[in-house]
Amino acid sequence: MALDDYIAVADFRASLRAFLRQSERIARQSGLTPQRYLLLLMIKGAPDGSGQSTVTELARRMQLAQSTVTELVSRAEESGLVTREQSGRDGRVAYLRLTPEGDRRLELSFTGLATEREQLRRAVEHLQPRHESPSAQ
Repeated sequence: MALDDYIAVADFRASLRAFLRQSERIARQSGLTPQRYLLLLMIKGAPDGSGQSTVTELARRMQLAQSTVTELVSRAEESGLVTREQSGRDGRVAYLRLTPEGDRRLELSFTGLATEREQLRRAVEHLQPRHESPSAQ
């Protein structure tokens, strides 16, 4: 490995850590714990674009035990941030959606992190391998 590779990865990790710290700070300013912010983000940002998710899907995406996510969802539900809706096709499945208050708080946090997301995007771009142009060979 070239020294430049270590420097690029170290810079990326520093940028990632700064992003996470700033995310935590802004989430708290919006009345959310960092875990609740992540929960709301994962529900709203469901891969299928539906704005809803299941506990099983959230556990997979958040890399947490299903019991941990169940508890997180229960606390968010008690706080009026998330609502459950039983599936019409499978009674064992409940879909989670944000309430208007959950949506409002997520939006506050999300918009507050626009600059940090752009900085992180640039840090990721610096990790991309640089290919020599054919004329440089």
